[in-house]
Amino acid sequence: MRTERGPRSRMLASFRGALNDQALDEAARKAVRPLDRKDLIAKAQTMGVGWTSSTSAAARQLVKRLRRGRPLDPVLVALLKESLSGMLGAELADDLDEAADWVGASDEERGATLRGLLRLSDAIARSRDALSRGQREPYPRIDSEHHGVA
Repeated sequence: MRTERGPRSRMLASFRGALNDQALDEAARKAVRPLDRKDLIAKAQTMGVGWTSSTSAAARQLVKRLRRGRPLDPVLVALLKESLSGMLGAELADDLDEAADWVGASDEERGATLRGLLRLSDAIARSRDALSRGQREPYPRIDSEHHGVA
């Protein structure tokens, strides 16, 4: 990137996937001048880079824990109820319950599940092929080794 004093000589931060608070914090520590976080997020989004805030990540992890039945501290539950009470008026989509299982899932978990589904569909397709092979073929098979019809 080019600045008033010429090209930038060092990278302030690197990240994979979506831009996040940790990458911005790292860049702010390395920067000589203060960073405008909102401006950086807006520029990243115009370039097609996603944005994930740490509060969203924490909320996703909390939903994941709750969906899996893991207990929470009762004081924390009371504070969450109080904090969220003003937001509870909106209606939710019917299929949101099914999607909520994936809210806190990592890319690794999603990838492993997708690979499992692909293996399952492949196994189903192969088993269907085996069933259809048992049926008589409409035309005789030609066997070139015996120079005739099999």
